[in-house]
Amino acid sequence: MNTRFKLNIQLLDDYIKQSDLSKLEDKVRAIHQSLWNKTCKGHDFLGWLSLPFDAAEQLNRVKDLAAEIRDHSDGMVSIGIGGSYLGARAAIEFLAEPFAAKNVLFLGHHISGDYTDSLFSYIQDKDVYVNVISKSGGTTEPAVAFRLLRRVLSESCSEEELKRRIIATTDANKGILHDIAKAKGYRRFVIPDDVGGRFSVLTPVGLLPIAAAGFDIEQLLKGAQDMATLCKENDNVLENPALTYAAARYLLYEKGKKVEALSAFEPYFQYIGEWWKQLFGESEGKENKGIYPTSANLTTDLHSLGQYFQQGERVLFETFLTLDKTTSDTKIPEIEGDPDQLNFVAGQDLHAVNQKAYLGTKYAHYEGDLPNMTLSVPERNEYVLGQLFYFFEFAVAVSGLLLDVNPFNQPGVEAYKKNMFALLGKPGFEDRKQELDDKIKGES
Repeated sequence: MNTRFKLNIQLLDDYIKQSDLSKLEDKVRAIHQSLWNKTCKGHDFLGWLSLPFDAAEQLNRVKDLAAEIRDHSDGMVSIGIGGSYLGARAAIEFLAEPFAAKNVLFLGHHISGDYTDSLFSYIQDKDVYVNVISKSGGTTEPAVAFRLLRRVLSESCSEEELKRRIIATTDANKGILHDIAKAKGYRRFVIPDDVGGRFSVLTPVGLLPIAAAGFDIEQLLKGAQDMATLCKENDNVLENPALTYAAARYLLYEKGKKVEALSAFEPYFQYIGEWWKQLFGESEGKENKGIYPTSANLTTDLHSLGQYFQQGERVLFETFLTLDKTTSDTKIPEIEGDPDQLNFVAGQDLHAVNQKAYLGTKYAHYEGDLPNMTLSVPERNEYVLGQLFYFFEFAVAVSGLLLDVNPFNQPGVEAYKKNMFALLGKPGFEDRKQELDDKIKGES
């Protein structure tokens, strides 16, 4: 099977050898088996393993509604936070042209009043659908956004019109959003019980916004299906790129490399980096363990973070994301007299110059004791993106299990929520509110 992208780990040789990877073979193979047999930690949340194939059950409904949104409105506001928005946004930002008008807007991923007011002003004279995404409906940021947006729409829409425009993606049987949607008669899509938010991009959580933006979700699923087949059928740590990546990360971590930078040389990858940070941060950061995930947009960040990368604390390793093929053929012109002293690059296209920047960075960081590997993506399309999504999901599952943590829960995320609920006066949090009020007074 052609995986369509390549993982190059040659510049890890000074840190880990092929023999080191081979020594992990039995451990990785046992983890691989425990995932597919559903006996690993967190095995109740392994529905994402078969999602590329299972998603076909709701595919026609998703495609039909997405076509309705594109044909009969000015677009859609997608309300969600974390895994309920990052996958869709990553896909749209990766696939869309950067200056094309985007017909999918995002809300509910923070609590900025200025941003919210600006979005409401922007859609004031537009006909928009709303897709609110939350398994429980109780997450504060999207719940507040949904309440506000319903109020704004109700000023110009009847209840019947709201029923047409609002779509809820939520739990099949329970929860605040499920109950509201059922009572109001909103159209609904289901988030499977056994799929956590950060693994949900191949459910309607991600598929509806991606399709509403005009992209081919069948090809997205086809890419994911091919990668899923590879990940299931090949348990060789040296041949399955997802296993190689997971094992290499673990070995680097064991050698004191505690921070991974996902560094990309195309702005199309920016939100892939944001999605990746949530996927790896929530999956691995437990029990005082885990690699800290960060991302960099290059060459831009070489003029800021680049100094730290080159000469800062030697706790980092780097995974480069590169794009092999672009559509641009813009060449740098030659200028008589060479006033800006750039004729040495005259005749080269921008992609070639960008590739030289990547190679120069790759070897500079390597020589500065920053181990790195490269994931080469052949081109921007839905098929490749589907593979990339599944590749990272499978890799983080193996990586978390190598650390002996449950990669599929996120107990630490609840801490800030409880404090915020208490400070806002939510019933049931009175004791905690008093504790926090005392702490705040003590700081003043």
